[in-house]
Amino acid sequence: MRKPATIDVTGQLVFLGTGTSVGVPMIGCDCTTCRSDNPKNNRTRCSLVLGLPEGNLLIDTAPDLRHQLLREQIGIVHATLFTHEHADHIFGLDDLRLFQFYLGGPVPLFCEEHVEARIRKSFDYAFSDVARTHAGAVPALTFERITTEPFEILGARVTPLRLHHGNFPVLGFRFGNVAYCTDTNDIPAESMALLAGLDVLILDALRHKPHATHFGLDEAIAIAQQLRPKRTLLTHMSHDLEHEATNAELPAGIELAWDGLKVKLS
Repeated sequence: MRKPATIDVTGQLVFLGTGTSVGVPMIGCDCTTCRSDNPKNNRTRCSLVLGLPEGNLLIDTAPDLRHQLLREQIGIVHATLFTHEHADHIFGLDDLRLFQFYLGGPVPLFCEEHVEARIRKSFDYAFSDVARTHAGAVPALTFERITTEPFEILGARVTPLRLHHGNFPVLGFRFGNVAYCTDTNDIPAESMALLAGLDVLILDALRHKPHATHFGLDEAIAIAQQLRPKRTLLTHMSHDLEHEATNAELPAGIELAWDGLKVKLS
């Protein structure tokens, strides 16, 4: 197979999706945000690509993955890193099928043990012993176990951050002076300490009101003001947060992210 057509995002972080689990517009909703013609109110499920020195790192395989990669003209993923095992963060996994041809082998999946268990159960056909009818019938994948210890991936050092998503243990990640903390409503003290001195903090902010498993807007603002990064970008947003109206109310240095936003990696 010929080499993939792809734009070079080395040194950049690209927001593939910034929406909550049901996305925005939400099916069946006629609210102002869902009917908006502002493309920044069109939010697919949460995912990122980072252009690292040795390739493109995908964080989470959202159900909208194929559309997201085509939209941003990212033609290859060299490795995938998972925050946690919920459906809106893993159910686009089958869209990795093509990359085995571009890479000449399986796509490495970096995740915790319980995330691997969920992926193996949800995508059992990719790991069965049934003879394949043809190459590419299923995604070719290999697991790389991670914990909360720092590790190297695609020429970059990653520091995992333990977060709480209601009762679920999840991970955020720090890459240099950029950190990604989605799907959380509690950041333990030891992880807060690892978030000091950031240029960019990407943080969960689901809606105006608090939620059982996500930061509400005021809670996210409080975390940002405590950590004092140079820039805070909010993600995993529902239709409750209309882009322009919400941005107009936010403190300086805090803003809503949007699908397609690119941020320079330090």
